[in-house]
Amino acid sequence: MLRIEMQRVSDLFTNHRTHAVFTWSVFTAALLILASSCGDEDPGAHVESIEKDLQTAQVQAQTLGDQVELERSRIRELESELRTERSNVLSLQEQLQAAGVAIEADTCTPDPTAETVPPEVARNVELWPLPNRDYASTRANFDSQISGETIHNLVVAWSFEFPEQTNWGAVASSPLVLDGVVYVQDLPSNIYAFDLDAGDLLWESPGEGRSIAPNGLAVGYGKVFAASSAADFVALDSTSGSLLWRAPIELTDTEGINIQPIVYDGLVYLSTAPRSELGLYLGNATGIIYALDQATGCIEWEFDTVDSDDIWGNRQVNSGGGAWFPASIDVWRGMTYWGIGNPGPWPGTVEYPNGSSRPGPNYYTDSVVALDHKTGELAWFNQVRPHDLFDLDFHVTPILTTANIGGRVRGIAIGAGKTGTVHAFDADTGEELWVTSVGVHQNDHLSEVPAGETVVVYPGSLGGVETFMAYAEGVAYVPVMNLPTKYTSTSNKTESLDGTGSIVATEVETGVVLWETEFDDIVVGSATVVNDLVITSVFGGTVYALDRVTGREVWNYEVDSGINSPPVVAGDMLIVTAGMPVEGKNTPSMVVLRLGD
Repeated sequence: MLRIEMQRVSDLFTNHRTHAVFTWSVFTAALLILASSCGDEDPGAHVESIEKDLQTAQVQAQTLGDQVELERSRIRELESELRTERSNVLSLQEQLQAAGVAIEADTCTPDPTAETVPPEVARNVELWPLPNRDYASTRANFDSQISGETIHNLVVAWSFEFPEQTNWGAVASSPLVLDGVVYVQDLPSNIYAFDLDAGDLLWESPGEGRSIAPNGLAVGYGKVFAASSAADFVALDSTSGSLLWRAPIELTDTEGINIQPIVYDGLVYLSTAPRSELGLYLGNATGIIYALDQATGCIEWEFDTVDSDDIWGNRQVNSGGGAWFPASIDVWRGMTYWGIGNPGPWPGTVEYPNGSSRPGPNYYTDSVVALDHKTGELAWFNQVRPHDLFDLDFHVTPILTTANIGGRVRGIAIGAGKTGTVHAFDADTGEELWVTSVGVHQNDHLSEVPAGETVVVYPGSLGGVETFMAYAEGVAYVPVMNLPTKYTSTSNKTESLDGTGSIVATEVETGVVLWETEFDDIVVGSATVVNDLVITSVFGGTVYALDRVTGREVWNYEVDSGINSPPVVAGDMLIVTAGMPVEGKNTPSMVVLRLGD
């Protein structure tokens, strides 16, 4: 019955469009009649004929006008029928959900009434409604009361201790704050909804399997969207946590879903990646970007981030691509911008050293790709690291802004990754406008590792720019990790997480470094701007606030766990998710700080 009603809605919507096209054709016909009436080469010789033609055209135009009014009336009737049928569908969905039945997304009937920006996002722009706060991924909040003058007044409002952990800790993604609710997903894939003010648990949805990399959730159109495990993607009711649909995404046994999605214009955007319970980059795995219909979960479009059907000549051995972090969305251009992961195996295998199983540049790995948000069509890509041997993903979500570069104001996308480089690209063409190196670099330029030798490479496979950048007023704030990896032509080894890090402030018009603040620990907590401050955190469990102009430390705060996830700012609250057990600190938790008197 539900499918019949959905098909009825689809047919009505199609008819609606057909009548609109007919109405346009009516006007076009009138114009053609008038044009032909005035087309004689010798008007003076045919005045009487032209007058008769004009009189005839006037009568025809009146008739066409009547037809137009009839068509408009019919369109209004169709719109009314469409609303009625849509209500019937929603009623049936509610009945099924009340009975505990999840809708299987094996048919696709998009919701033609879905608003471009989800209502929850639109009414919570002053809080933290998206993974990086806004669609441009600036991670900047100028609507908060927290500043250099007030941050010392932060006190604990409430906290929540995560009951489960994985090898990568308990949590690694941004919470979202909308309509007085904090939504967060942990790495075991459990989803929680808390009252923002009191910290009361409103509902929880148990995970169906652990995530193998940073996961997270999106909220919009009355739903929470997330991977319930590395093998499934679902939508839940945002007020109760009940299951609404499960997406029909097919994976190989070496692929998984490990990403925080983002929702816009009736679509949910996510990606798969070459990582599963079996391991990382094991072959026969590519990363595919998907756009799902938010109402049903059906696949609207998909884009394979590997440009080769046989994965560069050896599907059994090779793998690569995919997005680990959510896209940025340019709502004016209608474009999504993605940072793409590395190719594998890296650096190679005994049979295929130095990536010889995958000859060539291995498109579209280690690239920024721009895809049409409605169709998934590739607008452009720019690969910054061809034939990568060292796991140097260019994966960080690009920041979207405008800048005067070379005397021309243009839209730009600022990308970064484990390459330890920050790049500015023209948002329309993908042209690289500048590139700036950050952090320590050693041997990362090598195109092969000599046989029988071991080389130390900076940035290593867990180094460079690992987490989200922030942007405000012409400056990008870049979190950097200095960790090495030892490589032979066939193997790699990162010996510890004992490294250093920094926040680097970069002028976006030139790429010039304005200041750098260094830490004796790796910076895994991204960068977040709030008014005159940049907030970040280090792996050992300390949150820092820096002066945005000078980089000077203004404030710090210790939590009882290591931190490998970004903080968020909403109103007078700073939310810190600290999920990584480290020596002497073993209480993975979410700590909500609020400005006191």
